[in-house]
Amino acid sequence: MKENTIKIFEKSFRENWDLPALSDYGTKKTVTYGEFAADIARLHLLFKHAGINHGDHVALIGKNTPRWVTVFIATITYGAVIVPILQEFNPVDAQHIINHSEAKLLFAGNSVWENLDFDNMRLVRAAIAIDSNELLAQKEGETVGEIMDNLDCLMAAAYPDGFTAANIDYPDIPNDALMEINYTSGTTGFSKGVMLTGNALAGNIVYGIHSKLHRRGTRNVAFLPMAHAYGCAFDMLTPLAVGSHIMLLGRIPSPKILVKAMQEIKPNLVICVPLVLEKIYSKMIVPMISKGALRWALSVPYLDRKIYDQIRKKLIEAFGGNFEEVIVGGAAFNAEVEEFLYKIKFPFTVGYGMTECGPLVSHTPWREFVLHSAGRLLPGIMEAKILSDDPENIPGEICVRGENVMKGYFHNTDATDKVLHDDGWLHTGDMGTLSADGTIFIRGRLKTMLLSSNGQNVYPEEIEAKLNNMLYVAESLVVERDGRFVALVYPDYDAMDRDGITRDQLPAHMETVKTELNKLVAPYEKLSKIEIQVNEFEKTPKRSIKRFMYR
Repeated sequence: MKENTIKIFEKSFRENWDLPALSDYGTKKTVTYGEFAADIARLHLLFKHAGINHGDHVALIGKNTPRWVTVFIATITYGAVIVPILQEFNPVDAQHIINHSEAKLLFAGNSVWENLDFDNMRLVRAAIAIDSNELLAQKEGETVGEIMDNLDCLMAAAYPDGFTAANIDYPDIPNDALMEINYTSGTTGFSKGVMLTGNALAGNIVYGIHSKLHRRGTRNVAFLPMAHAYGCAFDMLTPLAVGSHIMLLGRIPSPKILVKAMQEIKPNLVICVPLVLEKIYSKMIVPMISKGALRWALSVPYLDRKIYDQIRKKLIEAFGGNFEEVIVGGAAFNAEVEEFLYKIKFPFTVGYGMTECGPLVSHTPWREFVLHSAGRLLPGIMEAKILSDDPENIPGEICVRGENVMKGYFHNTDATDKVLHDDGWLHTGDMGTLSADGTIFIRGRLKTMLLSSNGQNVYPEEIEAKLNNMLYVAESLVVERDGRFVALVYPDYDAMDRDGITRDQLPAHMETVKTELNKLVAPYEKLSKIEIQVNEFEKTPKRSIKRFMYR
C-alpha cells in the first residue's frame, strides 16, 4: 500500500483544522480537528518526557469517548504500538492481555480500572484515567504524574506561538512497522494478539476513502466498540482520514435509543452488526406485518409493493433518512431478515472481514449487492481462494492474501504458523464459495462444521439462523451427539411473558418448534431434540456464543 498511514492523518488534520472531528453524544461536547491535533501533541510530549520509545506498547481499555480516540491516534502517530482492549473482557482476561502485550503505559476507564490489579501488571509503569486525564497509579520511582502536571508548561515551551496546523508534523513511520495489537474475542478459546502493521490499517482506510464510504464534512454515528477492528477501521480511522464528524454513542445502545440518535444526527453512513437490524426487524417490523389486515394485504399483488415501500420509507427514516447505505458485518446475518430487507429494497449491504485483516476482505455497494453474499473482494487490495475442487459450488475453507493481512499473533508462533503460510495465504477458518467475479458466499466456520450420519457437511449456523426466528427462541446452538443433531435453546422469556406461557408449557412449544424447523431444513440437517437452556449462553466480549463450552 503506497499511502502511509501516519501521513494520511497528518494531511487530514491539517486540511480539516476548523471542522468538527469528535462529539460525545451524551455531553454534546465537540472538539475540532485542530483541538484534536493539539490534544495529540500534548500526549506526544507526555510520551517523550516519560521515556516512551518508538515501538513501545500502550494499552487502552474503556468505552468509546473522544479521549479514547485521542489516545489511540496519539499512540500510533508517535510511533508507539496501541493495544486496544474491549472493556467487555472480564477483569482476569483484561489483566492477562495487558501483561501479555508487554504494555508500558495503560489508559483505562474508571469502571474498568477498579477491577484491575496494578501491582500485578509486570511492565506497566503508570496508569492514566481516560476521561479525567488523571494519574491512577505509577510504579515506585516513576515521574509520569509530575510530567502530566507540567504538560501546560511543556506545550508552551514546545510551541511558543501556539499550536497551529503547521505544527502537525508526525514522524516517518514506515508502513511495515507494527502499529496495533488487537486481541480477538474468539468463540473457541482464549484470545490471540493480532499484529497489524501500518500497511494493514492503510489498506482498510484507503479502500474506505476511494469508495467514498466517508467524505469531508459528513456525519457518522459510532456505536460499535472501537477496540474491535470493524468499528476501529470504519467508525474511526476512515472518518478521521477524510474530515468526517464522528458522534460517539459510548456503546451499542438499545434499538430505541439508537433510532433516536440516528434521527437527531442523520448520519451519511451506518456501520452496524447484524444484531442491530435483527432487533429492529423483530421489535418493529414483525409485529407490524403480523397483524391480520396487513398480513392479508401483503398477499395481494401490487398492494404488497405499496406496503413494502412504506415499510422501507419508515426504516430509512428510523436511521435518519440521510445515509447512502447500511453496511452489515462482524457476524453472520440472519437469512430471513436479510431476505426481507432485500425484498423491500432497503439500502443495505453485507461485508466480510476478520480481525486478522484489520478487518475488511470484501464489500459491495448496496446497489450491486448479491443476496446471501458477503460482498466482492477489495479490488487491488485482497485476493482469495477456496480449498475445494469446485470453488464456485462446493464449499471449502476460505484463504485470503493481500495488503490487509496481519503480521502474525504476538508471542504465539504456533498459532501463527497454523493459519499464516510463508506465501502470504491466511487460512480464515471460514467455509464458503467464491464466484468468478470475486463475490464471497459464507457457509459457516470450519471448526463448527458437523458431519451428518450419511457423511454430509452440516453448518450449524444455518440451522441456528432459522431456529432463532421461531417463537419463544431467543438464541440457539446446534451440537452433534451420537450422530444426531441437538439444539440447545435459550428461551425468549419476554415473548413468553407477553403471551402468558409458563415454563411448564415450554417443552410442548419446543416440540412444535422442532417440527416446524425440520420442515425447513434438509433431511440430513433435522434435529432429533431441543434442550432448553435455563441460563443465557456464555458469551465472548463481542457477544458471540462460546461454542467450545457446549460441545
